[in-house]
Amino acid sequence: MAVPKSKVTRSRRGMRRSHHALAAGNPNECSNCGELRRPHHVCPACGHYGGREVVTTVEEVDLDDEAA
Repeated sequence: MAVPKSKVTRSRRGMRRSHHALAAGNPNECSNCGELRRPHHVCPACGHYGGREVVTTVEEVDLDDEAA
């Protein structure tokens, strides 16, 4: 079983953990609606990606016409 030879100081522990911080996101503007979205992902507001609509949003679906 691995046993440490000596105590790891607060300084050394902190230096090891210095790279554990989360990086801030890098949002881009959607070219269609202008909302912020993640890079290389479909826009959650309008459903566009790469200049075309790939996902139909909930506001555009009319349930009365589909049920009839």
